[in-house]
Amino acid sequence: MLAEIRTEMTESSMTQRDKLRILVTGGGGFIGSHLCQRLLDHGHSVICLDNFVSSSPRNIDVLQGHPQFELIQQDVSLPLTLQVDQIYNLACPASPVQYQLNPVQTIRTNVAGATSVLELAKTTGARVLQASTSEIYGDPAVHPQPESYWGHVNPIGLRACYDEGKRCAEALFFAYHQQFAVDIKVVRIFNTYGPRTQLNDGRVISNFTVQALRGEDITVYGDGSQTRSFCYVDDLVSGLIAMMNSEQGFTGPVNLGNPEEITILELAQKLTEMTASGSSIVLKALPQDDPRQRMPDIQLAQQRLNWWPSTTLSQGLARTIDYFAQELARVNRTSPAGQPIHSKDH
Repeated sequence: MLAEIRTEMTESSMTQRDKLRILVTGGGGFIGSHLCQRLLDHGHSVICLDNFVSSSPRNIDVLQGHPQFELIQQDVSLPLTLQVDQIYNLACPASPVQYQLNPVQTIRTNVAGATSVLELAKTTGARVLQASTSEIYGDPAVHPQPESYWGHVNPIGLRACYDEGKRCAEALFFAYHQQFAVDIKVVRIFNTYGPRTQLNDGRVISNFTVQALRGEDITVYGDGSQTRSFCYVDDLVSGLIAMMNSEQGFTGPVNLGNPEEITILELAQKLTEMTASGSSIVLKALPQDDPRQRMPDIQLAQQRLNWWPSTTLSQGLARTIDYFAQELARVNRTSPAGQPIHSKDH
């Protein structure tokens, strides 16, 4: 309850600020669309930039008629000429299934996209936030992962296009801050889930939920003993906004995620129970460079942002299950056969 009150206080203080013109790159994505909606609810004008390569325009259907919402369909790596007060840079495929399809474009999105938003920030004086990732820690030798940990990453592996792309984007942000005094904020996002995730997203909660609802085998890679921690999207968005509006000069990076750890096998069992599914759990080989442990140390976010997640895993999963059940019903109306969900990501 205390966590909920503190989160509400952080957001209510935001609503008292002057209304801003805010650019959200990747605003049509899973997290980006929730962020756009929250910013509009706070009374800001929002420009959503997305090329919809890895996201769906359906995510922002509900926003399209809003008088303070604008959509620009464009690749983030192209030059930007806008007048804005704040920039949230969320543009990049986040699922291994998506980013491994075109590793060169993934690196370009991370590096050229970061350069593009930083140049815009330098020109306009806007504050710019980089949505980095827990993947920069790789398969960690330190657990839980604090921001001071430099990581354990394979620079030429299957995940390198995303991991190293995000690491380079962080380096670019700090270089622009040091050389040109650009006002930056950097967050490292840990596993996040919730409504508006695509059915074929390829990450573990969407995979397990869709498989369970379809009555298919639930595919667990490895022996299921690897651990993750999962943050509900509403909590994550609150953290992004808190970081963007934190004190001048506090750049981060800051971990945003849920510090409650669960094994992948336990997650599969929990979702099977919550969906009342008859699915069997099937073990398969662990993919290359799949981390054994992933959990954030969020002490810095607690101390400097007064933020921590308040949605329990059971609460968040219930809302996510409802969403996927509705999505499957919609898809089945247009394509009754459906397609099985496969992934190698946890």
